[in-house]
Amino acid sequence: MLNYCSVITQITSNCMKKQEILSEYYKQLKIENYSEQTVKSYYSALKLFLDWIAKLRLDKVDDTAIKDYLYYCKSVRKHSYSSMKLVIASIRYFYIKILKKEIPEVLNIELRKPSILPMVLSTKEISKILQVTNNIKHKTTLVLIYSAGLRLGELLNLELGDIDSESMRIHIRGAKGKKDRYVMLSENVLELLKEYYKVYKPQKYIIEGLNGGKYSPKSVQSVFKRALKKAGIKKKASVHTLRHSFATHLLDEGTDIRYIQELLGHKRLETTRIYTHVSSYSINKIKSPADKLKI
Repeated sequence: MLNYCSVITQITSNCMKKQEILSEYYKQLKIENYSEQTVKSYYSALKLFLDWIAKLRLDKVDDTAIKDYLYYCKSVRKHSYSSMKLVIASIRYFYIKILKKEIPEVLNIELRKPSILPMVLSTKEISKILQVTNNIKHKTTLVLIYSAGLRLGELLNLELGDIDSESMRIHIRGAKGKKDRYVMLSENVLELLKEYYKVYKPQKYIIEGLNGGKYSPKSVQSVFKRALKKAGIKKKASVHTLRHSFATHLLDEGTDIRYIQELLGHKRLETTRIYTHVSSYSINKIKSPADKLKI
């Protein structure tokens, strides 16, 4: 049995021990049924932490060492709020599940969440993007994401059987948090899918690569960036902006925020509430005092 409590301070002298730690870490995450993305993210984050310890040849990994690492991640690697959350969570999991030790006090911190509003495109701008996207596969890809508020990974995982044209809904399987959900299937999207099927004849996934199998996330990002440029839109938008726009446009139309929460697959309503800050639904109901001026 590997003595992890002593191994963590001996990583510099024995590379195999580091691999054993990472192997046990990976196994534990898989046993606890974490999603593939979470396993990959946690594993990578811990590996970077262990590499950093090894590089500095630390004799003891204490609160000071961990604090220095967190400072390094923030100041040198320029980690975002989300990345810092991941780093802290991965090390906490390591101490609890692998080292079987209490969490170091330095990891019991609450990060201040930045108040950054999501970028949103107007329906006019999205129409422009779709109009300049002539390739039917590329157009279907972007329309699916916007019309159902999909995450990029959810789109790439969509299989032929997930499109239910009878009940006009799409089955999203194993989404974030390993949760399934249903979203609406637009009539316009169904017609586009029929045309797309005739041309590309996908075998398993809705959107497939040139040689079959899952389509590349980088390809989707490239398709979107080209369309954005071609449409003459200067906003700093990404594929995920289509999901933000979906939620905001539903809110603009007066859709109950709890329904939007379900459609997006959000665990907490607070996560969905951010769209109330970018929606014009409430803002447009308020009259500016300038309207009463004679200008």
